[in-house]
Amino acid sequence: MELGTIGAALGAGLAAIGAGLGIGKIGSAAMEAIGRQPEAAGKVRTNMIIVAALIEGVALFAVVVCFLAL
Repeated sequence: MELGTIGAALGAGLAAIGAGLGIGKIGSAAMEAIGRQPEAAGKVRTNMIIVAALIEGVALFAVVVCFLAL
């Protein structure tokens, strides 16, 4: 097994783990914000979904770059 293959697999795994942790943190912060200020739930939820989608896009891009390195 080549070093590049191991690096690509490790990079793809780290990208997926990082995205999962980031989205978990966003969800946690959004639920806390909604709990503190329920009247702002709509705005918080919308912003949470937008940021989660951006994180997913970056993670997908990172995984694709890792697979192209193979």
